Order: sequence, then C-alpha cells, then structure tokens
Amino acid sequence: MQVNKPLTLRRNFSWTFIGNAVYAVCQWGMLVLLAKLGNPEMIGQFTLGLAVTAPVMMFTNLQLRVIQATDAKCQFQFHDYLGLRILSTILALIFIIIIVLGVNYPPNTALIILFVGLAKAVESISDVCNGLLQKSEQMDRIAISSMLRGALALLLAGVCVSLSRSVLSATVGMLIAWIIVLIFYDLGNAVGILQQQFFNTTISSSNWLRIMQPRWYGKTLTQLIQLALPMGIVMMLISLNTNIPRYFIEHYLGERELGIFAAIAYLMYAGQTVEAALGQSASPRLSQYYTDGKKNAFINLLLKLIGIGVLIGVIGIGIAGVAGKEILRLLYTADYVEYVEIFVWIMVTMMVEYVASFLCYGLIAARHLRVQVPLFITVTSTSTIACFWLVPIYGLKGAAISLLIATVVRAIISGCLMVHAIHKLPTMSSSEVS
Repeated sequence: MQVNKPLTLRRNFSWTFIGNAVYAVCQWGMLVLLAKLGNPEMIGQFTLGLAVTAPVMMFTNLQLRVIQATDAKCQFQFHDYLGLRILSTILALIFIIIIVLGVNYPPNTALIILFVGLAKAVESISDVCNGLLQKSEQMDRIAISSMLRGALALLLAGVCVSLSRSVLSATVGMLIAWIIVLIFYDLGNAVGILQQQFFNTTISSSNWLRIMQPRWYGKTLTQLIQLALPMGIVMMLISLNTNIPRYFIEHYLGERELGIFAAIAYLMYAGQTVEAALGQSASPRLSQYYTDGKKNAFINLLLKLIGIGVLIGVIGIGIAGVAGKEILRLLYTADYVEYVEIFVWIMVTMMVEYVASFLCYGLIAARHLRVQVPLFITVTSTSTIACFWLVPIYGLKGAAISLLIATVVRAIISGCLMVHAIHKLPTMSSSEVS
C-alpha cells in the first residue's frame, strides 16, 4: 500500500487557503442569493439560525479537530475522538431543540434553526475526519472537502431559493449537500489514513465499519473531555462574542438591520480564510516545535503568521476606505451603500482578529488550554457590556465598535499569555532545525 507523505508547509497552506477561500465565497454566495432574490429580512432569518446554533455546536465540538491535529504524543486515537464527537453532537441537537422550544420562535423560524443545526451536526462529523488528515499534514484533501461542501451547498441552496424564495428550503439544500460530501468523500479519506496506520495489524483494510468504529472507553473519554472541555468553553465564548452584537441588533433594531449587519460582517469572516489556512497548516508544526523545546523556531513561525495577518488587515482597511461604497453596491444592493462606515470598522476589527487568532493558535499548540477560559469570559463580558451601552445609542455602528473593543481585549490578553508560555520554554542548546 502506498503511504501518503505529509505535504510541505507551503503546499499545505496553499491547499488550505484555496479550500477555505472557495468555501467562504460559497457561504457568502448564499447571503448574496438571499440579498438579490429576497431581502435583508431573509438574511436576518438565516443569520439568526446560525447565531442560535453556533455557540451550542462550538461548545459541543470541543475543538477536537485542533486538539487531534496537535496531539504530537498520540495520547488518544481517532476512534476516541470520533466516539466523543458523536456523543457531543447528539447532545448539541438536544440543546438546540430545547432552546427552540424554550424561546417559542415562530414555526418557520424554529424549522430554520433546527435544519441549520442538523447541517452543522453533519459538518461536525466531517470535521473530526478532517482532523485525522490535518494531523498527517495532508491539507489537500481537507481543502477538497471544503470546496465540495461549499460549492454543492451553494448549488442546492440556490436552486431551492430560486424555486421557493424560502430561507427554510435553502437550509434543507445545505443539509443535503453536506450529507453527500460526508458519505461519499470525507469518510473515505478517514478510512484511507486508518488503513495506513493498521497496515501491519490484523484489521482488514476493506472492513470500513470495523476501521471506523467509534470507541467509548469510560476512562479514555473522561481524560479526553477533561483536556478538550476548556476549548469547548472557549469556542462557545468565541462564538458568543461574534454573535452577541447580532442578538442586540435583532432585539433593538429588528431583522432587517440584522441582515444588513450580517451581510457586511461576513466580508470580515470571508477575509479570515487566509488566517484559517495559515493557522491550520502551521498548527501541527507549532505543536512539534513547542513539544521539542525549539523556542526560536516556535517564535519565528508565530511572528511570521502575525506579520502576514497584519499586512492583509491593512490592505483590507485601505480597500474598504477607498472603494467601500462600490463594493457594497456591487456585492449586494444599493440599500447597503449607506453603511460603508460599518464596513470600515469591520475591516479594522478583522486586522486585530488576525493577531488574536494566531496568538490563540500558538497557545493551543503549547497546550495552554484552560487559561483561555477566563480569557474569553473576559472578552465575552466586554462584548456584552459594550453592546448594551453602544447599540441602543449608535445602532449598527455601536455594534461594530463593540466587536472591535472585544477583539482588542482578546489580542492584548492573548499576547500576555503567549509571552508567559514562551518564557516557560527553555531554549535548546543545540541548533534548531526550522
């Protein structure tokens, strides 16, 4: 059997960037469809579905993919990660149902939220399969998975919206698309990697069910939950920090303003494809450098990531300042042009977000996980207080400024924690290999 070798960091970045870029463009394309074929209220409904489900899914996902990819000592096996992900995903769906029933949303809104939750549940299984590939530094297959999920979801959702002018039908199309990619691509990739791992064992390489069988050992699951739970809390808080302005906008300003803010803010998240590509590609290597005590190599790689992020952020701010109105008119409709100032504030936040995110990738690689819980409690509290103060007075501008304030707080505290983590790592006496 031919063993797939890890790709170089440059090739991994290239593939990850392309995959994330295509996926982000396709997800943004769904918003464009809703804007062109519908109205801002429809974007607001779809955004509300994401805002309700995202914190729950982020929490129960426990950031297992990153923990799996940076498990340099192979403390846990794929079957442990898969077993925990299945259990946590079921728990997430139960939570989402409870939220929908508790808040008493209108029937159509409730169904949108539930179908978004189901789609995210399917994506979470693909995610843990991709964690196995990421650990093997084969980001090309992950990129193809992202492109397939993005393109097929856009296609099916676009057809559904064109025929029905319904947000609910778009979420059903997205769910069907992600089920197809999981069954026909992601599971096969995971089996291929596991076949290589078990090549010299008694496990048959043709027995998919046995190779992919999740494992639920009580002691092992407990240890993995103890390791991953802080990151689940962190990711939930990150999601809340992103969505808290949306909750306040929906409450004070309504679904139309929420749709406008979400459409503009997504340009920031689309811009994070570079950050995600760099961070995901570099995570295994950062982890190995830290585990091996290669302080200089760890610092140099982290600084390179931050430098690239700042450069891209500055470019984004310049583009928004010079051509913001034309971009909003072209991408959406003339209704969005008057909100160009919000666009600029969002781009400033994006630059700071790059710095904060790369610092967090470094903290995860250094296995400084628990300390991020108080970090993001502070960030989320800051966002809530800022929104409570600014959104009722300044509207969408207040929401954008609140998001920036919380991101700056995150970057400052993350930087202090990263300095502490590096200080604890002794410098190798021998020369380091980059």
